[in-house]
Order: sequence, then structure tokens, then C-alpha cells
Amino acid sequence: MQEKQKLNLKVFLGLIVLAFIFSILCRYIWIYEFHNVKEFTFHHSLMLTTNDSYYWAQGARDIIEHAKNAYLSPITLALPKLSAFIYKITPFSLEHIMLWMSVVLSSLIVVPIMLLARTLKIEKAGFIAALLASIAWSYYNRTMAGYFDTDMLVIVLPIIFLWSLSGAVLEKKDFYILITALDVLLYRTWYPASYSLDLAFSGLLAIFVIYKYIKKDNIVYLLALLSFILLAVMGFGILARLIIILVFYTLYKEYKAKLTLKITFIIFILVVIVFLLSGGLNPVYNKLETYVFGRNVLQTDVGLKLHFFAVIQTIKEASHMSFKIFASRISGSIPTFVLALIGYVLLLYRFRILLFSLPLLGLGILSLTGGLRFTIYAVPVCALGLGFLIVWISSYIKTKKSSQDALMSKLRYIFLTLATLAILAPNIMHIYAYKSATVFTHDEVRVLDKLKKVSNKDDYAVSWWDYGYPLRYFAGVKTIADGGIHGGDVNYLLSYILTNPQDIGAKLARLDVKYTDARYRKNLQANLDGTSDARRKLKPLIEKMTIKYGFKDTNKFISYLKTNTDTIKNKRRIFLYLPNRMLNILPTIELFSNLDLMTGKKNTSSFFYQSENYKEDNDTINLGSGIKILKKQGILQVRKQQVFIKNFAITSYDKKMNLHTNIQQIHKDGVLSVIYMKNYHKFLVLNDKLYNSLYIQLFVLEQYDKDLFVPVVLNPLAKVYRLKD
Repeated sequence: MQEKQKLNLKVFLGLIVLAFIFSILCRYIWIYEFHNVKEFTFHHSLMLTTNDSYYWAQGARDIIEHAKNAYLSPITLALPKLSAFIYKITPFSLEHIMLWMSVVLSSLIVVPIMLLARTLKIEKAGFIAALLASIAWSYYNRTMAGYFDTDMLVIVLPIIFLWSLSGAVLEKKDFYILITALDVLLYRTWYPASYSLDLAFSGLLAIFVIYKYIKKDNIVYLLALLSFILLAVMGFGILARLIIILVFYTLYKEYKAKLTLKITFIIFILVVIVFLLSGGLNPVYNKLETYVFGRNVLQTDVGLKLHFFAVIQTIKEASHMSFKIFASRISGSIPTFVLALIGYVLLLYRFRILLFSLPLLGLGILSLTGGLRFTIYAVPVCALGLGFLIVWISSYIKTKKSSQDALMSKLRYIFLTLATLAILAPNIMHIYAYKSATVFTHDEVRVLDKLKKVSNKDDYAVSWWDYGYPLRYFAGVKTIADGGIHGGDVNYLLSYILTNPQDIGAKLARLDVKYTDARYRKNLQANLDGTSDARRKLKPLIEKMTIKYGFKDTNKFISYLKTNTDTIKNKRRIFLYLPNRMLNILPTIELFSNLDLMTGKKNTSSFFYQSENYKEDNDTINLGSGIKILKKQGILQVRKQQVFIKNFAITSYDKKMNLHTNIQQIHKDGVLSVIYMKNYHKFLVLNDKLYNSLYIQLFVLEQYDKDLFVPVVLNPLAKVYRLKD
């Protein structure tokens, strides 16, 4: 099936505008539903919906405020620069710009899909595909309102690449070479991790060039195209690459009539050599190792060769998923996904040029093992397949009698409309059901705002890495870890601080800040991403501490810290940020320090259970999952086993939000303790280690050591303490 001629240009542009508006309206649903919800707003705007969004938000804010030497701020990257530029030329606040940018820019996906469809003369299929791709589960989830991240263009740009590459091969017009090169340049600048996808496209083009050469076709144009792509992905700065591309394109236009195969091939080889010397294939392996070959325990290659728990195993977007979730995220449901694959195969059979789309589908399939984040790459090509299949089926609704042509034409459009609505339905239903909350609530941000008023930009806030970016954005403090700095070695120290007693936690917090600040001041922070080759060559901070204190075994160093009474001095003030939401991930946090760094052997996990669905009668409190409290005996029944309760604590807030804690020792030789958090309607059951941990004692019980900590903010949602100077 192929449409006989292209649609009228006005009609074509009208379809693009219609698809674009449809995409924006679907994303507006979330804004409409929550714009009056106080808990989701701050500074008169809905807040952002992902932790990583605040990384980019920090960069945009620092550019606007002309901040110099901003701590770990992405002020040199494309998204913050674009956001700051929009802020300067429009009357909108930064908060509203960040809320709406993903809505508008991600909706641009409809443009290259329609352009590709026009090149192939399948605009009806392209329109259906544009509607579907713009709101498919995974694409919507990662580009919804408030999802202030590079994902807003991470699919738009490669589809432009696919369109310009297809147009170049089919039509061999010079402007496609320039468009392709500039798109690759922009894509690499916007999203540096695009390197692998760019090389995949280039590899397929190289295979196609070889195929054409074997067939004795003229490959001068194709070699020139491949050379320009490699120029665009070199390791030089964006301005240098832009100048190189424009100069080479000018020379190409001027002398293309004189280009022979031999000259073009020599130029191509020189470009390949420069490409390899400027960076080559190194980034590809790093990404594959992180998302495909990730291990539970990572061992350093230098020094003491310590073993650390791999953070990749705890990140949801990098975890495995069921086929149902996989199919739904790409096309809305299993049936639509299967039909999309059938349509895609038909599309490849009809248009061999779309073999260039295989890297996108391949990355999508990789999500089955590499994590759900990759599903968005398969969305547009599967949408094209589904759109093509629908139009192809509709082409069989016809008759041999000319008198019935009008009726058949109406039936075809009815079928196209109903089929399109059918494939859009599960995705629209998902949008209505996807009530994503903002990262923090209004009251939680007020805690960070209070921290900002009592701290300065050189102070550190110690907390789990999930809260690093928001802490830097809202409180303006430095952090130990964040969404980009959370390798196993970094998390080990934070985990140990939070899940061990207050005295050792305070000592390690001081050491962690001291060594982190020294590393930052030496401009080594760029190597702390946990995956790069440079990161592997750095000694983990726990190893540097161990050696500095004269030990070769981290276990002996930790034992020394527990008994040593020397004061650890810091130039920086240190705050502890302990949110209520950390309680849900406490067992995960413990994983990172609950192992022997010297051997990699995991220790026995602590017992931790929380229940919000409990039932009480005269004799028992049933906490669910086979766990009961036998009240009269002071015994905890854990399935078939009974153990003595050591401590029973009840916490409650009065009208002034002051916490009152009642702790009773039930059995001195008890094994587990129980905490009833009355205002939270929650029971905690935990062993001695976690009960005595810094987090539980300071956040849940507020039983802080007055010689070590000073309370700054004591709020039921989050608590902030300062380490005494």
C-alpha cells in the first residue's frame, strides 16, 4: 500500500498542527487536575515530577542568577541554557517554563514522523502514528508536564535523523546532508548518551554503502553523507564541530562535481581516523556495562580492591519488566503491540529504507533486560507500523462498482477513525489513570526553604542520593550524593551513616564531608558518576580514609572509629536531612553497607517490617503477612516463630506538632522492637541494629544525642539536624 500522491501541503501542515495540539491537550490533563492542589504547588506553580528534573532546574536557575562556580551545576549543558534563554525573552517565571517545556517540546515528535511519512508517501499512516507516538505510555510518562529532563527531545531528534537519512538515500539531495549533520550535532549536544544510537545509524549506513559498492552503484554521495555524520559526533566542542561541518559543506557544494570515488574515499578515511582519535568507541562500552552487564557487587581495580553493592540493581528504570508492561509501554497493550510489530514488518517489506529504524526498535527491545527507560525508543517506529497496518487494511475496503465508490470511501474513513480511536484508547486511559505526584509536597519544600534560611552555599546536607538534586535546588546547600553521583562506594558511607548508631554515624558524616569537599575542590567531582573509566582509577573515599588512618582493612578502620574519641574537625557545617519518605527505602539503603568490603560477602539483612493495615482486638494486634503482637505476653509472632519484644515505643504529635515519645522495655533479652507511629497510623517492627540506627532514633523517635546534634527543623514530613561544631 502506498498513497498515489502526496497530500496537499496545506492539508499536510494542518494534520501536523492537529496532532501537535492533540499531544499538548493530553499532557494538559495532569495540569488541569492538579493546578489547584496546594500540596503540589510552590511559588504559585505546580512543581516538578522527577528528582532528576531538579538537576536541570539548578543549572537553569544558576545561569539566570549568574552564579559562579555553582556546585555540581549543569550550567554548561543545553537544557539549562535553553531554559534560561526562554526565561530571558518571555514574561514567564522559571517555574512555569520548567513545567511546560516538556509539554511543548516533546509534542514536536509529530513533526518528523509526518515528514518521514510524507517522504514515503504514507501521510495517512503517518498521522495515525503521530497521534499514537505522542501519547504512548512510556513516551508520555517521560515527557509529561513537570518532567523537566532531556527526554523531551531525546526521541524527537533521532526521528529527525531517520527522516533526513531516509530522504538522503532516496532522493540524494544535498540539503539532506546538512540537515543530517546538524541534527546529529544537536542530538549529541542535547543528549551526550546519544553516541551509541548515532553510531548504530552510522553502522547501518556503512553496511548500505558497502552493499551499493558491491552492486557497482555510485557511492560518492553516500560516502559524503557518512563522513558528515562522523564529523558531527567527534569529540570536539559544539562550536568547533559546527564550523567544521559548515566549512566542509561549503567545500562539498563547491567541488562536488569534481569528487571522484577515490578522492571521496580518502577524505572518508581521514575523517574516520580523526573520529577515532577524538574519542572513538569508548562511551559505547560504558553504557552497555552500566545497563546491560550490571553486576550486584562491583570490585574496584586499584588499591585495596574493595567490593561495593551496585546501585543499578536498585533503580526501577533499569530493572527487568514483564512482557505485558513492556508491550503496554510501547503501544498501549499487548494486542496493539503485536499488531504494531506485524505492521512494522509489512512496512519494512514495502520500504527497505526503514531498515535504518532497526536501532530504535533494538533499543526498545533492550528494555526487557536493560530497564524500562529504553521502551520510548521503540514507540515511534511501532506507531508507524500500527498506522501503516490500519491504512493497509482499509485499502481492501473497495468495490468494483463505481456507483458504490462514495459509500466505500465513507466506510474506509469510518474504519480508519474507529481503528485509530481503538489504538489510542488504552494510552488515553493510562494518561487519566497516571496520577503522578510531584517529587516533594508543598510542606516538604517548606522544610528545605527553612534549611536554606539557616545555611549557606558552602554547607553540606547529608542524606540519601534520591534527595540530592532537590536539596541543592531548594535549600542551596552542597550534597554528598545525587542522581548522578551514587556509585556503590559513595552509597556505602551514606548507608553506614544512616543505618548505624549516632556516634559512628556522626564521625563518618564528618569524614565523608571532609573528603568529598577536598575532592570537589580538586575538580575531581566530574569523575564521580560510578561508571566512567576515570572513576575506576580513583580511590573510593572509604579506602582513602582507611589508608590515611594507617589501616589496610576497612573492617579494622570502622572498628577503630567506633572506639576512638578524637574529634574530627570540619571547615564546613553539616546538616542531616531525614525525610519520612526515607522510611520506605530503609532496607534498600542498608544493602549498601551491609557487606564486607574486603571480601564482598553480604551480611545477614536486618529485620524490618512496616504495617499500615493492622487489626486490633483484646489480645492481639494483627500486622498482616503472618506477623502478630501478643499484647499480654509481650511476644511477637512472626509466622510460626515467637520472639520476645525488646522495646515498645509509641510516638504522637500534639496540636503544636511537637513529638511525644513513650518507650517501654518489655523484655531485656528481646529480639525485635516495635514502634507505633500514631499520627502516621503505622507500626514498625525492627531488629536492634535498625532500632538504634541514626535514622530511626533521630527521625522516628527524636532521641538524638545532644552532644552530637542540634535540631533545626522538626516536621512530621522531614527533619533536619545540624552536627555540632
